[in-house]
Amino acid sequence: MRVLVVDDHPVVRDGVVTALGRHSDIEVAGHAADAAGAVAACARERPDVVLLDLRLPDALAADVVPRLRAVSPASRVLLFTAFPEHSAVAPTLAAGAVGLLVKDASGVVLGDAIRQVARTGAYRGAAVDAAGVAGAPVTPREYDVLRLVAAGHTNGEIGERLRLSPNTVKTYLHNVMRKLDARNRAQVITNARAHGLL
Repeated sequence: MRVLVVDDHPVVRDGVVTALGRHSDIEVAGHAADAAGAVAACARERPDVVLLDLRLPDALAADVVPRLRAVSPASRVLLFTAFPEHSAVAPTLAAGAVGLLVKDASGVVLGDAIRQVARTGAYRGAAVDAAGVAGAPVTPREYDVLRLVAAGHTNGEIGERLRLSPNTVKTYLHNVMRKLDARNRAQVITNARAHGLL
């Protein structure tokens, strides 16, 4: 089984590579520190499993997963995060990640998770059951709207992208603003960043 490790923290990357080195049936095909590097490495190496950090310097995992699947459809993406309750988890799973592994997992659990993903195409850890639900301040759809607002899109443009009516987009945005205690679009972006959502 060949694995691509994607994380922007060298200590984490090195630790994972070392832990995986103890499993004779698992080979580290490469590693990357950002989304662009991950996509390039995935296209080049075509790994069985991509171990993907939730937040990278140039993108969130929810945006990276479709790009990885586009360049290497057979690769399975396993989300790897220290924050299983983060609101970005549910959209990442919805985008095509096959499971969630928390970063405090032991080397044995890490190896077992990768084997399970390679064999079955999915990983069901205890954290997945609550991912994106417990402690998540916004729903996955509200999060989609929030990300597009932060990218500068109008309600009409967001509606076209998400196949929603402008009024529905407005409702989602109103809900997000209420939850994040924001009065306008600029403030909702600022508050979302403060909560680690963007």
